Amino acid sequence: MKKRILFVCLGNICRSPSAEAVFKGLVDAKNETSLYEIDSAGTYGYHEGESADRRMQSHAVKRGYNLTSISRPFNPGVDWDSFDYIVGMDDSNMQNLKNMARNPDDLKKLHKMTDFSKSYDYQEVPDPYYGGEKGFELVLDLLEDASDGLYDFINNK
Repeated sequence: MKKRILFVCLGNICRSPSAEAVFKGLVDAKNETSLYEIDSAGTYGYHEGESADRRMQSHAVKRGYNLTSISRPFNPGVDWDSFDYIVGMDDSNMQNLKNMARNPDDLKKLHKMTDFSKSYDYQEVPDPYYGGEKGFELVLDLLEDASDGLYDFINNK
């Protein structure tokens, strides 16, 4: 049975599509792509139907990641049932997701990305949208680090 993971941020154009691409890259490098279903969404549909932010795409490509996902809003009626792990990028996203939970079982699927960090001491993956180049690089650093921890968590259950 596939392990199903959904990464969630606010608009689904920077952090969550990057998390999706980084985690896909990690499982691909382990030749385990067929064992996972990986997607991303936003807690709001501001950018529904759009590609990832061009600046984020540019930084991701430099590290070998291709952000191919198209932005979509989180769908509580479908996503809680379709995914085993719902991974939010920051406290605001986590609260929005908690507010959309239908029952205690939904809440058990909810995790914050930085809870899986191994080398960084950030409490959230910061939104790089209004920041400069360093913000996009920091997001990728944090996602690479936390993806390793998330992979270990999923596979040691």
